[in-house]
Amino acid sequence: MRNKPLLAAAAPLALLAGCSMAPAYRPPETPAPASYKELAGWTPATPMDAAPRGNWWESFDDPVLNDLEARAVDASPTLAAALARYDQARANARIDASDLFPTVNVGGDAARARTSANAPNNSSGVARTGNDFSVGASLDYELDLWGRIRNGVKAARSEADASAADLASARLSLQAAVADAYVRLRGLDAQAELLRRTVAAFDRAYVLTRTRHDGGIASGLDVNRAKTALGNARAQISAIANERAATEHELAALIGSVASDFAVAPRVQPLVAPDVPAGTPSELLQRRPDIAAAERRIQAANARIGVAKAAFFPTLTLGLGGGWETTRGELVRTPNSFWGLGPLSTVLTLFDGGRRRAAVKLSRADYEEIAADYRGTVLTAFRQVEDGIAAMHHLAAQSVDQGYAADAAQRTSDLALSRYKDGASDYLEVVIAQTAALDAQRALLTVQTQRMRTTVALVRALGGSPGA
Repeated sequence: MRNKPLLAAAAPLALLAGCSMAPAYRPPETPAPASYKELAGWTPATPMDAAPRGNWWESFDDPVLNDLEARAVDASPTLAAALARYDQARANARIDASDLFPTVNVGGDAARARTSANAPNNSSGVARTGNDFSVGASLDYELDLWGRIRNGVKAARSEADASAADLASARLSLQAAVADAYVRLRGLDAQAELLRRTVAAFDRAYVLTRTRHDGGIASGLDVNRAKTALGNARAQISAIANERAATEHELAALIGSVASDFAVAPRVQPLVAPDVPAGTPSELLQRRPDIAAAERRIQAANARIGVAKAAFFPTLTLGLGGGWETTRGELVRTPNSFWGLGPLSTVLTLFDGGRRRAAVKLSRADYEEIAADYRGTVLTAFRQVEDGIAAMHHLAAQSVDQGYAADAAQRTSDLALSRYKDGASDYLEVVIAQTAALDAQRALLTVQTQRMRTTVALVRALGGSPGA
């Protein structure tokens, strides 16, 4: 067969085309405990970052929060920017992948020229005018013998996957931020309602004290103490209103609305934190998109080492061209055809002052940095989950104890007021008891709000809804 020499020459090239200069990829090892310190039952798991995270905020059973979450995903500028970065990464991956295929160009020319009668190649001695038409195509293709292009494509695709995980992380962070701000808003509504009831009670106590003073039973000191307690409570209402306005503006920015046109109607509701299932913490931890993004950037850095090492070997480029050319008559005819195979060109850099060696060292150092960042991300994830589980346990106990304290303080306040009415004490005892009762009740609302915020933080630490 006449093609045997050609096949024999092409066989080594086919074998070389499978070469890759990138090191064999192995995910970096990270210290992982056999179980959570704050929760037993941890078992190793496989990555689940691509699993759906579900509408975890629906466990709060609040239609207003559900609406805010939907609006945030649709209109948040932060999420829109993350989506644009993902689109950029996908486009860059497609650009790099195009180098795996030949570049084909098609072109044509049309010219009309007059040849001088005295031109060196004009043997007739007569001036001539003629046309020249041509159409053709050319092909250029780099043979990827050392894996430079393939490793570049791997790096770009890994970066695109990392960007997709970044997008998921941005979405989860946005949803958690909306839920956290909304929980704080409802906590402030509860405190505002408590202060309004307190102001009404203090106002009744002030009227009582002034009546007793007018009757000669109470002193002016008691009246001023009652007025001071009433004024302080009213001032706290204004402080809560200011804090609520700032939180409402924060929510507006999160969902992509103008603060001037956004409002959430005040509403008092029970501050009850939903349960977060934690039967298999390791599986939940593996869902975290930031861990997935960090690991995929290690893959990209590993592939870039192969790109840098491939620069030590020659590049081989194949060219091919052909088409039709004529000066008159039909253009696309067999007698008018032309073609050419080649050039088959190669380039090898012999001396570059250490540039390529430095590039390899740079790519390896980049890999080590990203691997260290990955280990740091994993350790941070474990810490955040431990913090969340511990906070859930301790805040639950604190809420119970603070509830006992608030009830006791309220009974003390009622008793002190009864003793004052009976003339068994002065108003200082009433003021002290009322202040302690208000502080204890506000502390209880703060703990309840913090429990709800901790639930949001734990869901975020676990990478989304465990039940999705």
